[in-house]
Amino acid sequence: MPTKNEFALAFNEVLEEKQLSKDIILSAIESAMVSAYRRAVNASTAQHVEAKVDPDTGKVSIFAEKEVVEDVQEDKTEVTLEEARKVNPEAQLGDMVIVESTPADFGRVAAQTARQVIQQRIREAERSNQMEYFARQTGEIVSGLVQATNVQGATIGLDMKAEGILPANQKIPNERFKVHDRIRAVVLEVKDGSRGPQIILSRAHRNFLRRLLENEVPEIYHGIVEIKAIAREPGARAKVAVMATQAGVDPVGACVGIKGVRIQAIVKELHDEKIDIIQWDPDPVIYISKAISPARVSGVYLNEADGARTATVVVMEDQLSLAIGRDGQNARLAAKLTGWRIDIKSVVEAAGDALAKLQGDPELAASLPAVAEMIPQVEEVLAKKAENRPVTPEEYTLLGQFVDRVERRTTQIKEEAVRADEERVAAARAEVPSAAFTMPLEQLGLKEHVFNILVEAGFENIGDLMLSLKTDANKVLGLPGIGPKAMQNIEEQIAAMTFPEPEPAPVAETPSAQAAEPVAVEEMPAAEKPAKVEKEAEETVEEENAKDGVSLDELFKMKPEIFQPAGDDEDEAGKKKGKKQKKKGVELVLDEERGEVVGRKKHKRGDDDFGDEE
Repeated sequence: MPTKNEFALAFNEVLEEKQLSKDIILSAIESAMVSAYRRAVNASTAQHVEAKVDPDTGKVSIFAEKEVVEDVQEDKTEVTLEEARKVNPEAQLGDMVIVESTPADFGRVAAQTARQVIQQRIREAERSNQMEYFARQTGEIVSGLVQATNVQGATIGLDMKAEGILPANQKIPNERFKVHDRIRAVVLEVKDGSRGPQIILSRAHRNFLRRLLENEVPEIYHGIVEIKAIAREPGARAKVAVMATQAGVDPVGACVGIKGVRIQAIVKELHDEKIDIIQWDPDPVIYISKAISPARVSGVYLNEADGARTATVVVMEDQLSLAIGRDGQNARLAAKLTGWRIDIKSVVEAAGDALAKLQGDPELAASLPAVAEMIPQVEEVLAKKAENRPVTPEEYTLLGQFVDRVERRTTQIKEEAVRADEERVAAARAEVPSAAFTMPLEQLGLKEHVFNILVEAGFENIGDLMLSLKTDANKVLGLPGIGPKAMQNIEEQIAAMTFPEPEPAPVAETPSAQAAEPVAVEEMPAAEKPAKVEKEAEETVEEENAKDGVSLDELFKMKPEIFQPAGDDEDEAGKKKGKKQKKKGVELVLDEERGEVVGRKKHKRGDDDFGDEE
């Protein structure tokens, strides 16, 4: 067995150093050998050439496609019949066969010629592996060493000999790094660049805080506690809303830890960034009240008119600066966390606004007679506050109650108005044919400029236009370019439209409907009633007795009148009438031989002796 040469040693060294797949390295080397062979013998690119490398011995073999001829004129493209039959015994003159064509001393030539190609292929394989690995790590925390820092950011050495970039705007403010410092960051984005994957890291993103919480709090990692929302201003303050997915778990306590050990570890990592952990609540009022913490809230009043989600938060005078925070930071973070636009007012300011609202709206004042009686007291307290005279806690409580009643009533009135509008729109929609909502606007035959204006305004079908005209015609008339003539054209075209009637929905046959289909018994002559009718009548009576739970012994104790047929005045129309008439011609008697009650047909002439016994 030949000894390992320099090529084999170099191959094993590359495998160990680059930590790449053996197949990838072999493929790169073989491709480089083919290129080296073509360059060495000046072979055409049309000629098929293969290379085989034995990784154990390092032996390189080149196989080239050649034509079988009697006399070889060109060694690199032709081969004799004798040599060809060593590879393919069935080879004939003129055939194309692949034979070994390794030049002498090709290992040394190939190592010199193919060095750049091999290195390039290895670099490409490394970059591909890095790209796949870090693409999977997007959104996860990675650890690395600081290699260089500058004004634009820092270069971080990561696993797999990759380099990440931590831009200056993704660092925590006032954060300074030294070379060889080990830091943690979240992978924000991975892009494929010309010089390998470009890995963007971040320590300022809210997902960095999310991953830190998952690492420090096992309950979050295992899903017992869920992070609902995060609002963060890096280096200053962050608010995290959490919720327990299992009963009996305190989500806030789990995140804080015993004596705050868990949250303190995260605060230290974020350079003393303050973190507020609050409990998420589905009720926006409670959720917003907790989001304003550490300030205490007196009242939260929501306004969702016109799609603007605005919350008015009322706090006491001593809590106002705490609720707003430095440069409005606390209020800003609370708004990001909850998704509501938050307007914070002191109880004195809110009382002044409520008083002006009450005095300017007689209907509102009339609906709150008890609150209207509080106006003189409220005015007196506000006057004292304006004169900087001391206000007692009881008077602040009075202002808070006054604001609460006025704001709640205002919110109630708005909700009632919204419901009234919805009912009005629903009533108008009921008047519009359902087929109109499936008919495109083109079918209306409007003038071109009118049609274009309506399409730009968002009207997609005739039903939408008719509904808008019924609910608020000024909405259409107020469109730019729509005047009285255009409105007349629209109304005329709508009046001339005919809408197809909706097809009636097929009624599924229910078992009860199917049972009611048979023809009533009274339609057949008494003489032609088959025995089946009598049997059905008997079964009907027996079923009714069974439902009533009547036993044989109890049957003899009953009065005879019970078995008398019902009168004609009790008959009802339809199928019920037919069922009752089934019992008219049947009389229940005791069959002593069979020991059971049977039904006998009762003839009109009164001759009971000829009744058929069932």
